[in-house]
Amino acid sequence: MRFILFIIILIPINFCLSQKDNVETLPNFNAFKPGEKLEYKLNYGFFNASYASLTLKEEFLDGNKVLRATSIGKTTGLARLFFKVDDIYETFFPTDLVKPVKSIRDIYEGGYEREAETTYDYVRNKALFYDKLKNVKKEFNIHPKIQDIISTFYYLRKHFDIKSLKPNDLIYVDIFFDREIYPFKMMFLGIEKVKTKFGTVQCMRLRPYMESGRVFRDNEGIQLWVTNDENRLPIKVKADLRVGSIVANLVSFRGLANPFKIVVGE
Repeated sequence: MRFILFIIILIPINFCLSQKDNVETLPNFNAFKPGEKLEYKLNYGFFNASYASLTLKEEFLDGNKVLRATSIGKTTGLARLFFKVDDIYETFFPTDLVKPVKSIRDIYEGGYEREAETTYDYVRNKALFYDKLKNVKKEFNIHPKIQDIISTFYYLRKHFDIKSLKPNDLIYVDIFFDREIYPFKMMFLGIEKVKTKFGTVQCMRLRPYMESGRVFRDNEGIQLWVTNDENRLPIKVKADLRVGSIVANLVSFRGLANPFKIVVGE
């Protein structure tokens, strides 16, 4: 499921501000609200291989009002018989500035288990990682503009001015995940129309550059389509693998902050 969540979440979150931007003076767009839920299905060829969802709700953490983002992923059907996956990733961040204060990872992937929490100290620029299964705690150096695998998805939607993008622009971001900082970059390719189950949608097409050789055929093996509207939803992802390809599609949504726009007459 690390790969499944990578496709649904980690790809779109690369569409973020570069590290040159000032976090405290970012623009603030009304791109989402508590109560939002997005659901995706992943297909490998003709097989429905996996399911993933993203939900957002408001609650309190250490006396402060925060938003709690939860991502659930699991294999389905025949894929579950061969490789059972049940993953939960969660992030807590302030309501006014998307910046992770706590991350939770509770996963089971074909016998591999991980239960861990990470808390972020921006005064000392440290991330405290706690492995619950091994009862081990360790600190890691971070910087003030770090994001995690879930928070960045909301960070790009709330704080990035998409009108500033031009074709072939490269965007960079650092993500703290599983005790390491991962740098990513992605290229904006332009605007195009995409046919979906909801109708034709105008989207931004993006290409993340990933490490080749382990899963993907090359550094250009993934393409992502994000709605070119106020919601900025990743609506389709296609990943070319060494054998075949995986396509992820948005199949349901609710609680959006803005209207979901369909291209009329298509």
